[in-house]
Amino acid sequence: MDGQFDIIQRLIQERADYQARLNLIPYDGSPEVKENSSGKYLYVRKRVNGRLTSTYVDIYSDDLYQLLLRNTKEARNLKKQIRRIDKELAANGYIGDELSPEVITNLEFARANMKSNIYDQAVLEGVATSFPQTEEIIENGTVNGMTADDVQKILNLKHAWEFILDKDVIRADSDYYLLCHIAKLVNEGFFHDGGRIRGVPVSIGGTKYVPPLPIESKVVESIKEILGSKKNPVDIAVELCMYCMRTQIFLDGNKRASVIFANHYMIAHGLGVIVIPETHVPEFKKLLVEYYESGDIKEISGFLKKDCWKKML
Repeated sequence: MDGQFDIIQRLIQERADYQARLNLIPYDGSPEVKENSSGKYLYVRKRVNGRLTSTYVDIYSDDLYQLLLRNTKEARNLKKQIRRIDKELAANGYIGDELSPEVITNLEFARANMKSNIYDQAVLEGVATSFPQTEEIIENGTVNGMTADDVQKILNLKHAWEFILDKDVIRADSDYYLLCHIAKLVNEGFFHDGGRIRGVPVSIGGTKYVPPLPIESKVVESIKEILGSKKNPVDIAVELCMYCMRTQIFLDGNKRASVIFANHYMIAHGLGVIVIPETHVPEFKKLLVEYYESGDIKEISGFLKKDCWKKML
């Protein structure tokens, strides 16, 4: 039985990953060229609810046309993989449970705020971006005036948020293995396996605190202990976030992965989201250094609940 549960969990995560990648494709549909007296224009054609629709993209260029062809091919392959996984899930007896109204509302709330959440996370990471630039990257996958690495970080954040906002993934446990998958997504394009527990020492700028090498079994158990505590659910989410940051479980992307991991727990319990707003980043960094060095979570926990908790009501 445990083996079947593991298979279902793996398939659900895999499907959510494919779905998130599908959502990253800016234009889903077959390219179509239309021409009139003023020139040639590109559209994408797709069937929606039984009706054939045509959406304008831009003035025709060979490069854009080839990009749309690649998008079509990639989207077709991703949809094929999602159908395959759906069949495997059905074969393993998986039937999705209905989400509570609170969780459904929280998913919608998180999606509505996703752009601003990603922007705030990017600022926390030192990405040189404006909100309009972040919005452009999220919607179209590219923008002028930013480095390729910064663009990739924002796309990875979108990918990771899309992953946890999948209706099946939000049912999954907020455990170590989910955290590793989130870290893999935020580190995509920078490390071969960004979701693997680090095996080398690291230092943290601005603090004398040096995190010891993490031991997987201890990290797994520590996360279980936090989840199993009798604390208020919001306190549990904050502790998950701060424990993962201080432990520096991965080579990079620990703050990004920790925030998104904590929000998986928040959303699954209908609690809203926790993201450090741009205006509070300097104060958060100061408190984070103090927390790293003392291990005392009280002050930074109070700050996160007061200034970084976006409630639905």
